[in-house]
Amino acid sequence: MLTSLASAPASTPAVSDAHVRSFVDDGYLVLPNLVAADEIATLKADLIALARGHYPCPSLDPVPSHLTDQEVLEELLCIHQPHAISPVIRGFVRHPRITAVLERIVGAHLPHWDGAVKCMQSMMFVKPPGKPGQAWHQDEMYIPTRDRSLCGAWIAIDDATVQNGCLWVLPGSHRPGYLFPTAKPTDLEEFDGSDVCHGFTDAGAIPVEIPAGGGVFFNGYLLHRSLRNRSNVYRRALVNHYMNAWSLLPWELEDVAQAPGKSIARADHRRVIPVTGTDPYAWKGYAPDHGNVHLRTFGQARINQ
Repeated sequence: MLTSLASAPASTPAVSDAHVRSFVDDGYLVLPNLVAADEIATLKADLIALARGHYPCPSLDPVPSHLTDQEVLEELLCIHQPHAISPVIRGFVRHPRITAVLERIVGAHLPHWDGAVKCMQSMMFVKPPGKPGQAWHQDEMYIPTRDRSLCGAWIAIDDATVQNGCLWVLPGSHRPGYLFPTAKPTDLEEFDGSDVCHGFTDAGAIPVEIPAGGGVFFNGYLLHRSLRNRSNVYRRALVNHYMNAWSLLPWELEDVAQAPGKSIARADHRRVIPVTGTDPYAWKGYAPDHGNVHLRTFGQARINQ
């Protein structure tokens, strides 16, 4: 199992054919030195700016202005789609060291794939001390692709360890392309309320500990989870999701409603960003990003945000 890279030059990660094959076989790839320390500091500052509403957005309800930066972090779980309003996060969507990996691995399982990739989602996770993780799940449950090319790029903003709730993965669980059945979790101290996959054994699960600035790339069908943060430090992360640009994306009901002839076969979500290669569907245009950015917090008064 080959999952990590040694330190690479600051320009482009040296992703070898062996690493590509490891991603195809195991479903994930770890790069411990992907993003520079000054860029991580910029992400930390932008997280606070987003939560405070420094980027005007009609759908984002900022945290109360009287909160200190520390109190902002303590209340915040996640910011959804920050790339829609933040030029900092949008820059990370197209970060050259991240896209250099994506153009090798996203569609590596597809014959004749040309390396073209598009992005449809970004999330900034905070995970303060004591807060829960997310039980076993597959990202493909939430973002359906037609060719099994969904790929998460998980960038550690803090050192991610077993103690503060790093990712756990089940290597090879993506191979059948099977979506496992789900149920509501019963352990709401360990996990948040998101559905949990079941019907498999997790005996082969391994933790993915990674330093700040490192990245984990994983296939949308790969079973993964995180546990409660049992430390006194944060486990912040930026997670972007990508897929093969040649594959249509039937993500939302409105995509079907707007498809020619209202056919599911032609449903295609166009709130996407081309990041490598050529978007073959650029002639369709792109849907605006505004209106879908929101905060998920722990506060009772803001529980439904």
